[in-house]
Amino acid sequence: MSSRLQPLRTSGVFRNLPQFGPELTGLTAIVCGATGISGFHALRALLDTPRWSRIFVLSRSPLSDDAKSFLSDEQLSRVTHVSVDLLSPPVSIAKDLQRAQVKAEYLFYYAYLQPKSILDPMSPDAAKALIDTNVPMFQNLLEALPLANTLPKRILLQTGGKNYGMHVGRVRTPMVESDPQPRQIADNFYYQQEDVLKTFCSRFPDTAWNNVRPFGIIGSAPNSPLNMFMSFAVYAAVQAHKGQPLKFGGDLTAWQFEAAHSSARLTGYLSEWAVLEPECANEAFNAVDGATLSWDRFYEALAGWWGVSEGVIGPVSKSQEYGKVMSLGGGDKNPLGFGPPQEMKRRFTLREWADVKENKEAWARLMDNSDGELTWNPFNGDKDAIFSGDFAYLSFGTASLSKTRRFGFNGFVDPLESIHEMYVECQRLKMLPRMVSSQATPLV
Repeated sequence: MSSRLQPLRTSGVFRNLPQFGPELTGLTAIVCGATGISGFHALRALLDTPRWSRIFVLSRSPLSDDAKSFLSDEQLSRVTHVSVDLLSPPVSIAKDLQRAQVKAEYLFYYAYLQPKSILDPMSPDAAKALIDTNVPMFQNLLEALPLANTLPKRILLQTGGKNYGMHVGRVRTPMVESDPQPRQIADNFYYQQEDVLKTFCSRFPDTAWNNVRPFGIIGSAPNSPLNMFMSFAVYAAVQAHKGQPLKFGGDLTAWQFEAAHSSARLTGYLSEWAVLEPECANEAFNAVDGATLSWDRFYEALAGWWGVSEGVIGPVSKSQEYGKVMSLGGGDKNPLGFGPPQEMKRRFTLREWADVKENKEAWARLMDNSDGELTWNPFNGDKDAIFSGDFAYLSFGTASLSKTRRFGFNGFVDPLESIHEMYVECQRLKMLPRMVSSQATPLV
């Protein structure tokens, strides 16, 4: 790898991070999607060092006061918000960029817009709605760049683990970046965004691309509770308040499955490294934390963090209790190309648990007793989205880290420490009550 790399560094719970030499300074970037989980933590990763002198945040709304509270005055002085609607025509976006005098060497794209229609996320209609909403936004921005006379030397696009089709059936595991995309089975806006990016870079040979693919994302963000671990925090807090145990809804296969997760901040550090390394030009990288976590280990930690005195009830042995079976793919409908459907068995779902009146009332009591430290009520929000965490009981396989390691990225965070930190930050955002445990015990 590049001789510019220095000895590895640590930042909080994030370890073995790349460190570049002093010659890399005065860098400029555009970050799209900084009001969401991935984009916000990528922004925090970039601002973690002084080499980035100016970061233009493109979004319709500026960072909230809650988001700004995680940044120092010095960090905020390097951030410029540019009000942009990515659904606007490229000419309009270009005018917004010129008006703000945006000049950036690097572009990080994390923007995502959820279609307003309520759809089954597994249906073809959902895939089409996501394509129709998200692909034009990305294309509009790219087409605006030359019009605004600001062509970055590197453009990074974040997609995700669904690139491999693990949400539609069995896949080869571990999932490797060079695996073919199963477009013939299920379309995905990831594929079309990547096509748009590669086509754009082929027109401008001085601009290279990167693609990072996180899996289950860990991270806090104001007004953005849509990550799977939030539902488990709500579940644990309520069960502790009621004096009842945590029950695992999946079967033994899920209980022992060692899943890889992706902390949004570590993905941000990976993204920074990828665009700054010349050897990484025009490469895609899986983005996972470097250690796996089973539901067995997570539920044990969860009960301790929230003070669930009744402990944990794991999977049961009676197969007839798993009445909720989701089957995905099968045969040539699997990205693998053969084999039986991928199955996920559950006794109950967190979404069903959220409909129980007793649980909603328990959360209301937690809010009443918090002296204003808990203001978010997930039971009054989009429960289909918020309480969807146990979809992750699907034992879909793991992501290979061979490529990131071969290219030289060794960033690491213990998943329990990362999840616990996310919960602490969500407490600060008044989205969760206080935990009993002030820190996590790492998997050592």
